[in-house]
Amino acid sequence: MIVQEWMTTELHTVKPRDSVAHARALLEEHRINQLPVVVNRRLVGIVTDRNLRDAVNTMRVSALEALGKEAPAQDPDTVTVEAVMTANVITVRPQDTMKKAAELMRRERIGALPVLQGAAVRGILTRSDVLAAFLAPGEPGTEGKRSEARKRPVRKPRSTRRARR
Repeated sequence: MIVQEWMTTELHTVKPRDSVAHARALLEEHRINQLPVVVNRRLVGIVTDRNLRDAVNTMRVSALEALGKEAPAQDPDTVTVEAVMTANVITVRPQDTMKKAAELMRRERIGALPVLQGAAVRGILTRSDVLAAFLAPGEPGTEGKRSEARKRPVRKPRSTRRARR
């Protein structure tokens, strides 16, 4: 099994100067946890849901400590992805084995590996892709597993659910 057979090629990416709010919206819209940060199809970083979640809170705490008082939180529309992304990204190549990718993800405790061919981003391999590969090794390809994952029912927020009587 090689990475190319299991990676997701339909990529959603952001640019370094995109806002944290824009990146959050993409993650929510596409129900994903990582976004490669690219400039001209060249990988410059990766931003995760955790990076984005923690970003504004961290900046607020730093401002509080510096001022010694309550300070307003940073606006997610003004904070850029570049400020919160991971720049030193661990990657794999399309021809690498799934075993190598799984070992990297486990050792580095990461949820995704951008797939590079030369310097260009060709896809992303997520923890879910690795699990699918090892649980159903005879069924490569992203269309089937992605479409099935997307068919899960989405729960309505509590505020729009009908109250039980």
